[in-house]
Amino acid sequence: MSFQNLYYQRVVATPRPCAVCLRPTTIVLSTMGNVDFIYTCERHLTDPGFASKLPDAGASPVPTTPKPPVDEELVKKVAEEWEEKQRRKKEKEEKDKKDKEVDKKDEKDKRKDKKESAPKSPPLPVTPSAPATPTHNRYVLHRSLFASRQLEHRKRRQLKEAREIAPRLPGVP
Repeated sequence: MSFQNLYYQRVVATPRPCAVCLRPTTIVLSTMGNVDFIYTCERHLTDPGFASKLPDAGASPVPTTPKPPVDEELVKKVAEEWEEKQRRKKEKEEKDKKDKEVDKKDEKDKRKDKKESAPKSPPLPVTPSAPATPTHNRYVLHRSLFASRQLEHRKRRQLKEAREIAPRLPGVP
């Protein structure tokens, strides 16, 4: 059973000794299916000889290719179109503002009539939105440490297979 060198930082409730320095820690690095896990303290997570933190999945990478040159005529044309749209938008807003002023006067009269006839109702309670799901920090173990973790798992698997096969083998003559 092979697993990837991709570990997620998780926090556990009960402290266990760090795999390196034996200090109590609640931080554990585990693979996706919990095939392998290792308790580590905060100090070892920052050590590049132990593990390297991967950048967040949502972080945008920096573009490595240079931007193509921009045509000046095209920039001027787009700028003129944008200015024209902004001017039209401003004219439309002024027109709408005048219409709203007339509508507000009519609505105020209607509201006064409604307030006198209808009793006040209590406001509805506001439901809080669900908090965003936290993402776990991702780490890659140093290659020598990861190789030793794989070797340890391989030995456990071979020992388990040997125990299963041993009863089926013939006895010593």
